[in-house]
Amino acid sequence: MWTLAVLAALAVLAGCYTVPETGRRALMLVPQEQLVSMAAQSFDQIKEEEPVSEDAAARARVAEVGGRIARVAAKDTGLEPGEWEFVAFADEQKNAFALPGGQVGAYEGILEVAETDAQLATVMGHEAAHVAARHGGERMSEQLLVQMGGVALAQALNEKPGQTRQLFLAAYGVGAQVGILLPHSRGQELEADRIGLLYLARAGYDPRAAVDFWERMDNATEAGGEPPVFLSTHPPHGKRIERLRKWMPQAMEEYRAARERQTRRMLAAPWPGAGPRIEDAR
Repeated sequence: MWTLAVLAALAVLAGCYTVPETGRRALMLVPQEQLVSMAAQSFDQIKEEEPVSEDAAARARVAEVGGRIARVAAKDTGLEPGEWEFVAFADEQKNAFALPGGQVGAYEGILEVAETDAQLATVMGHEAAHVAARHGGERMSEQLLVQMGGVALAQALNEKPGQTRQLFLAAYGVGAQVGILLPHSRGQELEADRIGLLYLARAGYDPRAAVDFWERMDNATEAGGEPPVFLSTHPPHGKRIERLRKWMPQAMEEYRAARERQTRRMLAAPWPGAGPRIEDAR
């Protein structure tokens, strides 16, 4: 109870952040500029420690789909498309992660599950949504509060740099953690599913592919079994699918609007070999 009381007090006294699309208010004790700086350093180290995929098609696919998602997420993230970095890593784990500076890593294992670009856009949209919602910063704020008594990040970096870095990696899904923070993380995962569904629809991908992806993920994990809900930062696949279907009508509206915009652009474009359009000739 005392933890919840302190969290509530700090949410008033310290900074809060309004999550785009959902309007939820989130505790934010860590300056975004500091998180972006840590993200750049951490991603460089991750690329040194983990091999990048040697599959050129996989690398191109991650960059292409990720780039389309980045363009529609720019308004919510404050990041221009050229500021993002999408990397395919050579590992069979079915996972992906995103850091606050727009660095996104997707492992070959999850690329095998996402058999279409629209399904891969489900993953990329979900990760971009984490960046837009600043979920990692929120988790790290809670971790600093619970594990270090709410000390400032600058003080934590000076006094316990190794531990602080581990908190950062855990907050952004590059690691594992079991404890009081996990139930909130599952809520953030569903929030990222909801926002990500809108992103992939706005990028021109059929949002119904999100359900297909999670059904495939469910089948892919049946052999090894899914971890118990109370030990996982991710909701069970069935719950995700249920929520995605609930949010699908809004996503389909966004998808139809995106397709209409695409059609108008195609009709407005000059035909190959044709003369300049009227507005171009002025």
